[in-house]
Amino acid sequence: MGSRVERVRVATGQIPELAARNIERTLAEALGKRGQASLCLAGGTTPRASYEALARSSDLAWSQVSIYFGDERCVPPEHPESNHRMARAALLDRVAVPASRVHRMRGEDADRDAAARDYESLLPPHFDVLVLGIGEDGHTASLFPRSPALVEVNRRVLPVVAPKPPPERLTLTPRALVSDGLTLVLAAGAGKAAAVARALEGAPDVDGCPAQLFRDAVWIVDHDAASELAGAWP
Repeated sequence: MGSRVERVRVATGQIPELAARNIERTLAEALGKRGQASLCLAGGTTPRASYEALARSSDLAWSQVSIYFGDERCVPPEHPESNHRMARAALLDRVAVPASRVHRMRGEDADRDAAARDYESLLPPHFDVLVLGIGEDGHTASLFPRSPALVEVNRRVLPVVAPKPPPERLTLTPRALVSDGLTLVLAAGAGKAAAVARALEGAPDVDGCPAQLFRDAVWIVDHDAASELAGAWP
């Protein structure tokens, strides 16, 4: 399918619908070619609104879509901080995805390394669609600046300690996240402007700004998040 490099600046309220159309189109292409598809979800407010838009508009064959997560906080699945709980409320409980196709990270397990290894065994070779956000510090998934996970070359999932609460997390590593499918990075708000500019136009520094790993992804940002970019966008 191949990556589609695209950068789109829109009004804040347009991000969810545009993201949902990108996700739906790419999943439909995969379903048409192989009869199945994979979608890896991010946490965060902007992705949540996109999932809600996807649930409202989509007539996909959800029974053939497998769901994964880019990261998870080490909390029970019903905890307010759980990415799984958010995704379930925004999307998964509103479309016909079989429970057997929803692969959540077991962040609540005491043995986090074992939980990471178990999740690694569930991952497909690549994702048809990967949704990511970006933090004000340039992190994405739970790959924070100067995290040892950024230089991991063998493992695809690792337990990590984040510099913000809740600190204990599981995350996919770059080896699992960088793929040939559609990678969609979403950003909204002036608080993300410096990080977006550094990710897309700053000097190469993945260790300091992990979102630079995805410079060649499809970025959908609002005008505030794009306000510090020097390059011309549509």
